[in-house]
Amino acid sequence: MTVTIHKDEAANAIFVEDSNGVQFLNSLQALMNDPSDTVLDIKDLARDIFLFKGVAHDYFLDPQGNTYGATPVAACDALNALFASAGSSTGDAPVITSSTSVALTEGDTLNYELVATNGVGYEWLNLPSGITTVEGNVRKLIGGSGLAVGTYNITAKAINYFGEDTETIVLTVSAPPYSNTKSINFQNQDYMGANATLLDGIFGRDSNGAGSGDAWSVSLWFKGSTETSGQTIFYFGDSDVVNSGYVELRQTNNNGQKRLRLHYGSNSNHLRLQTTSGSITAETWQHILVTYDGGTTGAGSGDLASYYSRFSIYINGVLQSTNNSNNNYGYSSGVDPDNFRLGRQSSGQYLRNARIDELAVWGSDQSANISDIYNSGSTHDLSALTTTPDHWWRMGDGDTYPNIQDNVGSAHFVMYNMTAADIVTDAP
Repeated sequence: MTVTIHKDEAANAIFVEDSNGVQFLNSLQALMNDPSDTVLDIKDLARDIFLFKGVAHDYFLDPQGNTYGATPVAACDALNALFASAGSSTGDAPVITSSTSVALTEGDTLNYELVATNGVGYEWLNLPSGITTVEGNVRKLIGGSGLAVGTYNITAKAINYFGEDTETIVLTVSAPPYSNTKSINFQNQDYMGANATLLDGIFGRDSNGAGSGDAWSVSLWFKGSTETSGQTIFYFGDSDVVNSGYVELRQTNNNGQKRLRLHYGSNSNHLRLQTTSGSITAETWQHILVTYDGGTTGAGSGDLASYYSRFSIYINGVLQSTNNSNNNYGYSSGVDPDNFRLGRQSSGQYLRNARIDELAVWGSDQSANISDIYNSGSTHDLSALTTTPDHWWRMGDGDTYPNIQDNVGSAHFVMYNMTAADIVTDAP
């Protein structure tokens, strides 16, 4: 029968394993009563007890199974050299030397090991649910993939026969970096629809604009179409487009050059603002923000300039100049929540060979925040903005066909005439 003895470098202690199990010890000494003896004693100086007494020198082996010396004297000397390199015989308490600040990304698994000079025993307090020690190595922590974003304080103790060191390990769990990898592709007669009544408080109104309470903003990333016909990007409003009001954002074509047209009102009474030809580049991702300040939009001929000024169109963070037109000096009636769609008007005018990503709406005029929303052209977590959107659709990321989730509200889109393949791995 033998016992294995070696130094644990991380613990700076002696690892002793025999039939009784494993011990981490320090302050040991190998002894021979007389140089002519053929047996050894090993004493624990801290506890003043003998761990082994009258044992043959070849009883003690290193991790490779070799004896510590060919003779009892050689073994005694080698063991004492090993014992002197670990622990302390001078009464020094342990000192935790590993980092006390640990960073973890939400969803990832912790891999942390406690290290202490002169440490022999270890203890953890306040371990968060889901974090545990590794079997056979109490100094090592794993787990934590289920922890929510936040800060967790864990108490760690390193102990030896002369004292202990206690430190607070601060575990900071942060949200994963923002990732935008998908968008929705529109072709043929594809479109998406949601419950318009859930957005009535944003786009709906009873009569002429009454002020900031009727204001709204729409933000989206758009990859324009090469098609030459007019195509609806965004639609909210009445089913009766001839006599009743609606909001429509459309891509139009002028001699092969693309532009945006905002329509507000009915077909009979409306305002239209159109960006310059070439302001939309087909097959290129561009950010669009359209805002309405909630003011009056009709119907006096002398106030047309004021009506047009209620609206702003930004492309890639830049306010666009617009060519403006009207029918019957604008629109002074209500907007009803009959339809809320992407890629289709009340009927027809489908969006084809184009893509939409990161759609968000606010029940307020966000013109002053265009810089934060556009974010220098980088998509980002819109829920972290000072003014959070009232509704926000990631348009593929985190979604499962045929439903596109509203990440702030409950106005979820349904994909019509589409397939799962229309959730594409293409994003700005």
